[in-house]
Amino acid sequence: MTTWNKAYHANCWGGLGGDAVGVTSITQLTYRTFGDIEQAIREIGALGYRGCEIFDGNLLDYEGRLGDLRAILEANGLRLLATYAGANFIFEEILEEELIRIERGAAAAAESGASYLVVGGGAKRAGGTKPDDFKRLGAGLEKVVAIARKHGLTAHYHPHLTTITENAEEVRAALAETSIDLCPDTAHLAAAGADVPALIREHRDRISYVHLKGYQAEPFAFTPLDEGSLDMDAVIEALRDIGYSGWVLVELDSWPDPGEAAARSMAYLERSEAAGA
Repeated sequence: MTTWNKAYHANCWGGLGGDAVGVTSITQLTYRTFGDIEQAIREIGALGYRGCEIFDGNLLDYEGRLGDLRAILEANGLRLLATYAGANFIFEEILEEELIRIERGAAAAAESGASYLVVGGGAKRAGGTKPDDFKRLGAGLEKVVAIARKHGLTAHYHPHLTTITENAEEVRAALAETSIDLCPDTAHLAAAGADVPALIREHRDRISYVHLKGYQAEPFAFTPLDEGSLDMDAVIEALRDIGYSGWVLVELDSWPDPGEAAARSMAYLERSEAAGA
């Protein structure tokens, strides 16, 4: 019977965005959930998940008092698995500033007991991707790998809509330029037209952390795992086929009742485990 340690992202308990000061101060441009992180932790833990991931902006809100965060997590039976950050990566002049911010998040994550640092990015230029942009992205990601290693974390790259790494071909191009591990986000990849199970099998040696998210094509929406047009059963089968044994983290950017969505995804994973016994 294939069973996985199950985790959930805390981003669904509020609107998503970034710190507005980042428009003029690159080192402050973190991802952020404009919601109650402690409520999210309580609800995630109550549903039986044992890990969570937090955006770098929300994590850095606890900078200087990370013991408070660890206590909240422990009281709810959770561990912090990862923090998520993003960067342009392809603009050399600002890369150092972006990496300063990423390292702050990595240090806070490590102090909070995390294992992973997850990053997305690779900016889309207004005039289109230039021939060397994947090389620039890869060079930036190698610096992320070094930052993560310095803090005892494993770095992962998360393909994402609105970046230069959306579809299977672009994932292949990005991974060719870096040693970073791959964190596939099932919904973003599906929305970009990728065959998600095939991509998982292709990159089996690079996958040590997974974001599971449902996807509905029409009208466009991200969904709990038991809903949508993405064949999540086939995704689960692919993970079993590659012998994946790490954490699976469910992510859902927004939902009217985030606790209800998290409960549905947990029930789906439990049914999948029972069916695969």
